[in-house]
Amino acid sequence: MAPRTLPVIEISGTPTERGRQYGEAVRPQLHAALGYYEEAFGHSAGLTWDRVTARAARWLEPVRDYAPDLVEEMEGIAEGAGVTLLDVLALNARGEVIYDKSFAEMAPDEEPADGCTSFAAYDEASGDGHVWAGQNWDWRAGVADTVVMLRIVQPPKPTLIMQVEAGQIGRQGASSAGIALNANGLGGRFDDAVGLPQTVVRRSVLDQPTITDALDVLCRARAHIASNALLTCREGFAIDLETTPAGHGWMYPTDGLLVHGNHYQAGIPAALADGYRPMSSDSLVRVPRAEQGLRALRDATGPDESRKLIKQAMSDHLGLPESLCTHPDPRQEPVRHWATLVSSCVDLTSGDYHVTAGTPCDRDYQHLPWNLYEGPYGDHS
Repeated sequence: MAPRTLPVIEISGTPTERGRQYGEAVRPQLHAALGYYEEAFGHSAGLTWDRVTARAARWLEPVRDYAPDLVEEMEGIAEGAGVTLLDVLALNARGEVIYDKSFAEMAPDEEPADGCTSFAAYDEASGDGHVWAGQNWDWRAGVADTVVMLRIVQPPKPTLIMQVEAGQIGRQGASSAGIALNANGLGGRFDDAVGLPQTVVRRSVLDQPTITDALDVLCRARAHIASNALLTCREGFAIDLETTPAGHGWMYPTDGLLVHGNHYQAGIPAALADGYRPMSSDSLVRVPRAEQGLRALRDATGPDESRKLIKQAMSDHLGLPESLCTHPDPRQEPVRHWATLVSSCVDLTSGDYHVTAGTPCDRDYQHLPWNLYEGPYGDHS
């Protein structure tokens, strides 16, 4: 049996055309995602899908005001997939619906323990002299078959490569501007003000032509929920921002290496300081284990060896199943199963993008057919 790979989809044209191409290409996966989240929201909060989409509608006008082109893209996705705009919006705001403070049905102990581990490595942390970025993206195992790799050609904006759940307009990825964005949930409930969904913020970050423009999006956009953003650029620079509706914290690499998980590492926000506890306690294990494993990159003699060392580091099983390489917990019912959906490894120096279709411990990296810098809109200066 051939190893499973992630579907690769390329879209281009106007926002509506891009969305329509996208929706048509992922129609089966998008319908599967809707089915899963209908079950998941019903299980965790007793919400019917109609109630989920009614709640998601609160983000429509804020997104339209901030990025009308992204609403057009979502409208195209809905048309191409044969669903409603609110279905697509709900998929893009699924984290906001889960964590929203005003949704009383979602008790704090029902909140999922988000899990992702991101990294950047360059300078003395990179033996081959390349700039590396990536992460283990841990999320609900039930949506594993809805994950796709998306390439968006959208001149004059940078060309993007992202790993997304079908129907989402943004998540983790990198651009032809030589910028990578890796992200991690942070948790914590703040006020009831309506901010932007993370998919919109992250897409807007990757749409920027420079690292300072990308940072400006993170600093000025008011997101609805807390999330960590690790930005890396090919020139050999990285910064991590813990973004929350109540303010931001930031940190820089140590000796060229930066790792972030799902707890506050730059500082606990004042709004959460009294009684704060990490949303994902396993993050306290995953971060130092990733740091320890990735230190081996210092001795790499070339990109092939670097990828092997990254795969080895991100396959760590201390604390299994909720380890750096996350596997479903057999003690939980299937709807609550979590796993590493994708392990990504991006060489920002060469433009090569590698991913695993699931846990990295038992899969090889899939070399995507696109180079970040290829084509008329790539900038490899």
